[in-house]
Amino acid sequence: MENFENLRQLLDEKKYTSLMHELDKLYPADAAEFLSRLPLSQQPAVFRMLKKDTAAEIFAELDNDDKERIIAALTDSELNQITEELFTDDVVDMLEELPANVVKRVLQNVSPETRATINRFLAYPEGSAGSIMTSEYATLKGEMTVNEAIAHIRKTGYDKETIYTLYVIDNGRKLIGMLELSDLLFGDPEEKIKNLMDPDPASVLTTDDRETAAMLIAKYDLLALPVVDSEGRLVGIVTVDDALDVLENEATEDIAKMAAVTPADKPYLKTGAISIFKKRIPWLLLLMVSAIFTGRIIMHYENALGLYAILTAFIPMLMDTGGNAGSQASVTIIRSISLGEVEFKNLFPVVWKEIRVSLLCGLVLSAAAFTKALLVDRVPVNIALIVSLTILLVVITSKLVGAVLPLLAKLVRLDPAVMASPLITTIVDALALLIYFGIASAMLGI
Repeated sequence: MENFENLRQLLDEKKYTSLMHELDKLYPADAAEFLSRLPLSQQPAVFRMLKKDTAAEIFAELDNDDKERIIAALTDSELNQITEELFTDDVVDMLEELPANVVKRVLQNVSPETRATINRFLAYPEGSAGSIMTSEYATLKGEMTVNEAIAHIRKTGYDKETIYTLYVIDNGRKLIGMLELSDLLFGDPEEKIKNLMDPDPASVLTTDDRETAAMLIAKYDLLALPVVDSEGRLVGIVTVDDALDVLENEATEDIAKMAAVTPADKPYLKTGAISIFKKRIPWLLLLMVSAIFTGRIIMHYENALGLYAILTAFIPMLMDTGGNAGSQASVTIIRSISLGEVEFKNLFPVVWKEIRVSLLCGLVLSAAAFTKALLVDRVPVNIALIVSLTILLVVITSKLVGAVLPLLAKLVRLDPAVMASPLITTIVDALALLIYFGIASAMLGI
């Protein structure tokens, strides 16, 4: 970017005051990107020049390697200042990814109150709403007037992550309602908050899945979602920026698993070849071993292939068609599961729909295969009939397998994405061969 070149020129010319002024005008994410592009030896020096509040905002946007490098260069006092400026959820996210020795040093250099809050958040299950929430939120009491609420926000809202959504609690900190900042700005100055609030706000428990929280934020177009404990007490909020991160991470994980790759926790260009190898090779080995079944099926029908060698020519087409059909169904169902549109209780409607779809697809593909076998491959009618009938049954079977397996995986608490293309294809390949040779044996008497 041209702007980055200008910043780099200011740094090279040692115009540090101008550099800090320009960095202060950038979005924190852009400033973090500039910092990450600097030589490793310059990153800590530039970071230490930043103003305290600017430094905290930029630090939150850095990746874990850059954070670890900068922490190592900071003094204990500087580390304390940065950590205390960060929102709780940003600190917790950072500590969950950093090495134990770095985590220990960070915790040693925060106030006892901050340390207690961080440790409480770290105790929530990984992947839960509690693990991504922040404790910096604005609360009101139902008996406050609009004027009193505005004065309260002016006094206490400066260090909150958001004041656009306000939460109403009782004396026991139980969540009893919520309202938007606009409700205060346009409300009667003497109106009670309890008369303006929504008394039934959407919320999640601390132990609920973080994806559930993200989906609720997306569903109701919320800026933040309250998180309560088992007794209904407000303990934190999940903000929309964290929800976007969750959805991005979940989509990335699903895509990786659907491609038979263990999800990575670093960007591709920052991941070493050995690390990528370790994430890919287990799946490749598993799928290669599972393909032994297809080999054994072919060996079992070796005599049939010897008598009718022409049957061999259609095996790739049948297996590819089955794999493609199964993948279509599995990807559709996996995506529907992730969006909350389909659950295991919808199994029968899903099966009924896939039967109809697969029958229509199978008939079209079967007719095309029959025509091709007769006119292009010039095989006997009985062989063309075997191929076309196999295509029909393979498509139906493959789509049912592709639709049902992700739902079964979800039922037994496995990630449905694991049941995507590679695994589905391996299963379908074996089924396609069994169907093919079964039909061939029956029609040819072999």
